[in-house]
Amino acid sequence: MKTHILLGLVLLCLISCKTNPEPAPQPKFEHDITEGPTPWTSDEFELEEEDFTFGIISDLNGGEREGVYSTAVTQLNMLDPTFVLSVGDLIDGGTEDTEQLTKEWDSFDERTAKLNMPFFYLGGNHDLTNPAMRTFWKNRLGPRYYHFVYEDVLFLMLDSEDYEEERMMEIYKARAKAIKIIKGALEGTFEDSEYFHMQERRVGGMGDGQFNYFKGVLEKYPTVKWTFVLMHKPLWMREDEKGLGKLEALLANRPYTVINGHFHSFSNQTRHGRSYTILGTTGGGQDPADSLSFDHITLVRMAKKPVITHLKMEGILDEAGKVPEGL
Repeated sequence: MKTHILLGLVLLCLISCKTNPEPAPQPKFEHDITEGPTPWTSDEFELEEEDFTFGIISDLNGGEREGVYSTAVTQLNMLDPTFVLSVGDLIDGGTEDTEQLTKEWDSFDERTAKLNMPFFYLGGNHDLTNPAMRTFWKNRLGPRYYHFVYEDVLFLMLDSEDYEEERMMEIYKARAKAIKIIKGALEGTFEDSEYFHMQERRVGGMGDGQFNYFKGVLEKYPTVKWTFVLMHKPLWMREDEKGLGKLEALLANRPYTVINGHFHSFSNQTRHGRSYTILGTTGGGQDPADSLSFDHITLVRMAKKPVITHLKMEGILDEAGKVPEGL
């Protein structure tokens, strides 16, 4: 009788183990946002081997060409990275009209929702042009700058439009006037405009609050395997206290990589012994005379150190040997 009971218990255990398997472990993902909206689309990640791959898209705007980003979404799904990062200029923006902003963000989000993996937002000058757009971003996407850790790799997502509100409005008004000059609505040349000579136009700015935030993040994660620093404008080109210099000093004793957009022209250089890359475009306006102004997707395979590959979209082909149409 006891033997039958024991056999029954063993059989019940085997059945239970088959029908209720142990849940698969989830990748490690950490952040410090505890309430409100979050600036990413999902926290569910595909399980990987020891290394993982993430994608990066560059500027959509500054003269977006229809259909390019939708094609990039299709190509990213073909390439299947673990997640996708951005470096800003996701909408045309540059307005205080909430209805227009809603329309533009809805359009971007509708296309982005077709990705099969999480997408991480980052703002550029088109996305964060004025205080009203900052408020819109906060209500819809949460923080303008943030960090996260994935599989012992730290990602710093910077806001390069981080100005005092008064200065932001000065830049906004000068930009609006310069656009009218470019369109012929006002006399003058862009090169003689106030906006053209503002250093923020090219290199952006970072306030003390943001610096102190990332200082705390780096203190919390002193020994991660690698650190990626993403931003829209090249803060590292600004040499005063509003630039990246103070943060670079804190990064000096760790391996890191810096990536930004904004110029719509690809370049790479070594600075402080580290790789600094300015991406091209993923649908943004291009200069036909610039051979480095091209549409591409960046793939980063994170093993012992990052292996970075820039793929021109015109070379990412489907099974039929064609550039796939956007979904």
